[in-house]
Amino acid sequence: MNWQHTTLGQRVLFGTGTAAADLAAEVDRLGARRVLLISSEPVAAEVAAKIDVAAHCTDVAPHVPVENAERARALALDSGADLLVSIGGGSTTGLAKAIALTTGLPIVAVPTTYAGSEATDVWGLTEASRKTTGADDRVLPKTVVYDAALTASLPRALAVASGCNALAHCVDSMWAPRTDPINQALALEGIRALSAGLRQDAREQMLYGAYLAAVAFASAGSGLHHKICHVLGGAYNVPHAETHAAILPYVLAFNTPAAPEAAARIREALGGSLIDLYDSVGASHVLHGVPDVREAAALILPSVPPSNPRAVTEDDLISLLAAAQAGQNPDGVPA
Repeated sequence: MNWQHTTLGQRVLFGTGTAAADLAAEVDRLGARRVLLISSEPVAAEVAAKIDVAAHCTDVAPHVPVENAERARALALDSGADLLVSIGGGSTTGLAKAIALTTGLPIVAVPTTYAGSEATDVWGLTEASRKTTGADDRVLPKTVVYDAALTASLPRALAVASGCNALAHCVDSMWAPRTDPINQALALEGIRALSAGLRQDAREQMLYGAYLAAVAFASAGSGLHHKICHVLGGAYNVPHAETHAAILPYVLAFNTPAAPEAAARIREALGGSLIDLYDSVGASHVLHGVPDVREAAALILPSVPPSNPRAVTEDDLISLLAAAQAGQNPDGVPA
């Protein structure tokens, strides 16, 4: 074997019903005195009840528009914040990362979905219908506080879509540009936990799997699936989790002939086919909100990783997106 692996340094606190106490203890451990709370979630007041909040930013929006990021950065400076606390899903964590990117302020992230952004050093900003992403050590949260009780209010449909988004981190990590045996081991355990959690609506298993998925993804990098979804999100403002859920089965079906070993390991971890899992938990693989698949394919093509197991043409992307729009059975779409 010949490979290189990077493990990101981060503290993780995992428990159920312990978020408020864990957050207070972590703020105290870090010696923070002026916390900027970033959240539009109703549960934020309860979770942050034991800490002193200098300012509260609720300017959260999908795909982190640049103008929202600029307002939040200004609030961080005006309030003299020395710590960012984000309570919410991927958009909330993303806004905290946008602040940290320019200010260097540390983040304590308290996720309420299975987005996984809290465990990566990846940031994303959207401007003029184009999403720009990058990786920077400054945006990796210092600490993540996981509490399955905070996901209890997630509607079942959104919980399923968010769980499938986490599955996408795992699947992409099996053949992403920096994939290695460590990433793949984490990804496969993540798939096992997520597939079981989705079937049983087991929220602790879902959070555990989402964390493993994000750690694998942070090291392996963005594969074909994520490049597609990032472009679609920036260009058409489509919903993040639902779009990832829709695209995943088609990317898996597309890459399977060129990566049979990885595909077989994914299938084993899932306990069957991905589409069977989708059917059993009510996940949708129908793509919505993309008005022109030819335009979308042209936008996506320059972002396709050269390391993808299979060469990708613009016509391939058109066919993949059209199949997703039509909701065709991914296992039956010609590869």
